[in-house]
Amino acid sequence: MTMIDAIVLGIVEGLTEFLPISSTAHLILTADFLGLAPTDSLKAFETIIQLGAILAVVFIYKERLLWNTTSHSSFTATYKLWLKLCVAFVPTGLVGLFFYSAIKEFFTFNSSLVFMATTGVAFILIEWLHNEKSHHIEDIHQTSYVKSIAIGVFQTISLLPGVSRSGATIMGGMLLGLKRKTAVEFSFLLAIPTMFVATAYELYKGYEVFVYNDMVQLAIGFVVSFVFSYIAVKWFLKFIEKYSFTPFGLYLIASSGFLYIFVTLN
Repeated sequence: MTMIDAIVLGIVEGLTEFLPISSTAHLILTADFLGLAPTDSLKAFETIIQLGAILAVVFIYKERLLWNTTSHSSFTATYKLWLKLCVAFVPTGLVGLFFYSAIKEFFTFNSSLVFMATTGVAFILIEWLHNEKSHHIEDIHQTSYVKSIAIGVFQTISLLPGVSRSGATIMGGMLLGLKRKTAVEFSFLLAIPTMFVATAYELYKGYEVFVYNDMVQLAIGFVVSFVFSYIAVKWFLKFIEKYSFTPFGLYLIASSGFLYIFVTLN
């Protein structure tokens, strides 16, 4: 892997991790375009640079994730938020732990395209049906534990190839009565325990594949992922204040169709 490869993969990871367009699918396609073999070393690289994306979200939401040590109310609110994020992660953790080998059977090119297109259609339908009301949840702190777990159940769908984690949780949040921006913010924050545990597990499982000579490329990918995740999250939050998720749904449908035609013709 060259430095250019590391930069390109870092950019793709940063831009797609928190947008509802499936970062995994984009990383696989990008690596293939760059001529990189799908080795354990490449998977480890992609896993580590996810931490850069997580760090960007922590940096943006640090005031909500960290509490004022002199304020009891601040500690209570932050503690409850972290607890809700942790219980929301539980369904994904359990399904991944006990059923991942069965889910891997769906990891085929055609299945990925079908799930991408299905996610796109679901986005368009939910946007069409979603009618934001004044009583809908506007603050993530108001999200109940039951709804947090329910959003976590929606997140389990993202274990299927081609299904965006952020897309699944955002749609779940909207269906459960969260306002659009609130659903997005909960999705972003839920990524912290979810991606941290997934990354830690992958590192534990495949630590021996790391090559210390590649640490420069790894550092570059990590930093680039952080920078572009920060940019993408900030842009996305402004985007949803004016527009719906329909463009992302159309993008998923169009890109899956394009990829099917491209591969079929070649």
